[in-house]
Amino acid sequence: MPDISLTMIIVLCLVAAAAGWIDAVVGGGGLVLLPALLLGLPSNVPYTHALGTNKAVSIVGTTGAAITFARKAPVDVKVALRICLAAMAGAAAGALLAGSIQKEAMMPVIMVVLLLVAAFVIFRPSFGAVPVSGPVTRQRMVAAILLAGVGIGLYDGLLGPGTGTFLVLILTGLLRLDLLTASATAKIVNAGTNAGALIVFAFQGVVMWQLAALMAVFNLAGGQAGARLALKKGSGFVRVVLLTVVCALVLKLGWEQWA
Repeated sequence: MPDISLTMIIVLCLVAAAAGWIDAVVGGGGLVLLPALLLGLPSNVPYTHALGTNKAVSIVGTTGAAITFARKAPVDVKVALRICLAAMAGAAAGALLAGSIQKEAMMPVIMVVLLLVAAFVIFRPSFGAVPVSGPVTRQRMVAAILLAGVGIGLYDGLLGPGTGTFLVLILTGLLRLDLLTASATAKIVNAGTNAGALIVFAFQGVVMWQLAALMAVFNLAGGQAGARLALKKGSGFVRVVLLTVVCALVLKLGWEQWA
C-alpha cells in the first residue's frame, strides 16, 4: 500500500463507485477510474501498478454487474461465455504486449472510430432499440467471438479505454441484440478481459492489493446500482448513457493526445 492520504483514499473510493455505475450501464468505467489512479497515486508509483490495480478493482464491479444482469436480463449465457473465454486469451496477450506498443500512435485511430460510432448511433435512432428477430448465423457468431472476444480482449490488455462501450456496439451489431441485452452480455465478456489482464499483472507483481480491495467494495456497489437502473430504464436509457460516454471518451483521448 503506497503512502496515500486518507482524503485521497476516500476520493479514489468514490471514483471507483462512479466507475462501477458507468461500467454496469454501458461500459467505459476506466474513463474515470484509471486517470484517477494515475493522479491520486504518488509520483514514484510506476504506471504499470496503476494498470494492474485498475484491473483488480474493475473485475469485482464488472463481475457483480454481470451476475445481476444474467439473472434478470435475457442473456444467452452460453454465447456470452464463449466470447468471454476468447476475450480472456486476448486480454492476457494484450497485457503481455502492453510495454512494446506505442499507445500514442493508436489514439487518433481510436478517436476516429468513436466519432463514427457516435454519428451512427445519433443518425440511427432505431439501433439497439429492439432485438432483430431470427437466429444469428454461424458466420456472425464466429465474427463476434473473433472481434468482440479476441480483438477487444487484446485491445483491453494493451490500452483499455472504452472496452465496455466497444463491446456493447459490436454485440448489438453482430448478434442483433437490443442495447440492454448487449450491455448485459458485454459485462460477462468484460469480466473475462479483466481476468485475463489481471492474471498477467498479478504474475508481474504490479497490483496494489490492499488499495484495490478497498476500492473494489465501492466499485461493486456502484456496479450493482448501475445494473439495476439499466434493467429498470431499458434500452432508451442505455442509449443516452452510451452517447454521453462516447463523447466524454473522445474528449478525454483528445486532451491526452494534444493538450
